[in-house]
This record gives sequence, C-alpha cells and structure tokens, in this order.
Amino acid sequence: MKKESKAWRNIVGLAIQILKQVERREPPFVEIPLRTVDNIVFDEKKGHYVLGPKKALRTFRNVKHLKPLTQLVWVASVARRLIDEDKTSTLRDVFYMAEGVDLGFEDQSESDRIITELESIIGAPREDFNIYPEERSAIFADLTIEYTVKGYEGKRINLTSHPDGLMIGPALATAKFIKTSADKVICIEKGAMFTRFVEEKAWKKYNAILIHTAGQAPRATRRLIRRLNTELDLPVYIFTDADPWGLHIAQVIISGSANAAHVPELATPRAKWMGVYASDIEEYKLPSTRLLDVDIKRLNELKKDKRYSKEPWKKEIEKFFEIKKKAEQEAFSKYGLSYMVDVYLKKRLA
Repeated sequence: MKKESKAWRNIVGLAIQILKQVERREPPFVEIPLRTVDNIVFDEKKGHYVLGPKKALRTFRNVKHLKPLTQLVWVASVARRLIDEDKTSTLRDVFYMAEGVDLGFEDQSESDRIITELESIIGAPREDFNIYPEERSAIFADLTIEYTVKGYEGKRINLTSHPDGLMIGPALATAKFIKTSADKVICIEKGAMFTRFVEEKAWKKYNAILIHTAGQAPRATRRLIRRLNTELDLPVYIFTDADPWGLHIAQVIISGSANAAHVPELATPRAKWMGVYASDIEEYKLPSTRLLDVDIKRLNELKKDKRYSKEPWKKEIEKFFEIKKKAEQEAFSKYGLSYMVDVYLKKRLA
C-alpha cells in the first residue's frame, strides 16, 4: 500500500488534527460516524447500505472516553506503521499487539470495534491499512494476476496453478488483473461443492471464475468479487444452500451488511442469487431436513427486510414457509457427482 493512498493521508490527517488540538491546549476530540440502527440506511438507488449523517463526539473532556480514544489513537498509529512498512496484520494479531502495551482490551471483539471506528472516521476499509481477518476462502480461474506486494512486485501467476484453488489473502486480493478468458464469476458457499466445480471443470465449461465463499464471505473476498464485477465487467452469480442462512450469505455479497455500512466497496449490487432455491427442493426432489425454530425465526426476520421484498427472494421465502424444509448444495449428489455442474448449473445460467 503506497503512502499516497487515501487511508494513509486520512490517518495522517487525523494525527495532525489531534496534535493541533494539543498544541492549542484543548482536550483532543474526534467525531465518529454513528453505526447505530437508526443511522444505517439501505440506499435503494445504490443498492447497498450507507451510513447516515449522525456522529458521536469522543473527547478527553469525558473520563469515560479516555480509554476508547487512547485505543483509537494507538490503532491508528499501528495502521500507519503497517502502511509505511508495507506489512500486513490480522485482527487477532492486533489484539495481541495491544496486550503487549497494556491497552486494556477486554477481548478481541473490543479491538475489532475500535478498528471499525477507525475505518468509519478515515473513510477507508481496514484492508486499505493492511489489517485482515484470517483467510479461509479460495479462488480457481483462468485469470492471470500480477502481485503488487513488496518482494513480489511484477510476479505473475495464473489461478489455475493449484488444484485446490488459491487462498484469497491480502496479496491476491490486491493484485492487478492481467488477463482472463472468463466471462462470469460463480460464487459457491460450500467447500465440498467448490472442489466439485473445480474437478468437473466448471471453470472451463462455463468460462467462469470460481470463488469459494466459505460460508459468509470474508471482506477481502467480497472486495475481490466487486473488483471482478466493476473492473472486468463480469456478471456475478451466487450459489448457496437452500436455507435462510444461504439467502443471507448471497444478500450480503449483493448489498453489503449493516455492520459494514461504512464500507460501500464490499457490495456488488449487480450480483445475482441463482439458488439453491426452496422451490428446487420440490422440483428436484432433493434430500432435505425440516426447518428448525431458529430457521423459522430467521425467515421471519428476512421477510421484514425490504431487501427481500423483490423476486426471487419474496417467492422463495414464502416457499420455505410452505414446505418447511431446507437442503444443502450437496443434495444434488443424489443424481451423481456431475449433476450439479452439468445439469443444474447449466439450466440456471441459461
């Protein structure tokens, strides 16, 4: 990450702001965009969540603010150092770094929250200041990338080079796209089905970039999906389990999440959820299980969310209520190992 980046400039700007306040003998303060429910708005025109105008004041005048404001300044200093030294860290790593200087984080969720506050203040996602979660998703594609990270600048690799796919880490997520034969992106929730798609050469049969989301897609993966859509103009199709959680996994890729409303770069509004649908359970006579009480509760929550008020979401939610069943992607194996790729996927993409 270069020093000229927005993240670097805004972190330095935050530091200068606080320094000037100290020089004027004023108690330092910072305005933080509120991420409360009433300040998180779904922008239908943009197709994703955004933060409203409300802000909170954190100031050294308030004794209760001393600890979180000190933690915020420390996290900002770590972020700048990571950019300056062109190094990366993880959310977990930052928590343990804080333990070394006795900043008083109760647990990692508290340090994660401070990192999120820094994102909202400087208007840049944590990935832009080199802080990532643990990697767990993967990609397989006829896509040649060029690394930009220190020590690997200019090195190129084709993403069909490993039979298990390549893990989507910081280096891959920020690489340049050089060339690809693909004309679409297919996102797959489950690891077993991702492996099946690779083995059945779905990437070649359908000219597709295959991405394993590993359940709820990590932020670096969601940014990569958006980049493939916006930079290469590739349509994105999402395949999940036929259950309420699968719907949500797809919707977060499409419209983002309320927790990350301050990071619009994570949403891909043009992406499409392509199944597995509740109606597929009946149409294909898939092995299924009964919806649990927690599933019904989740469906009722989704039904109230206006993002699910359009098709096919609305129809499929009603179908779940009607049949009271759910099924996994692997259920198509009932018809053989290649059925999902050769029959179901072909029909859905058509």
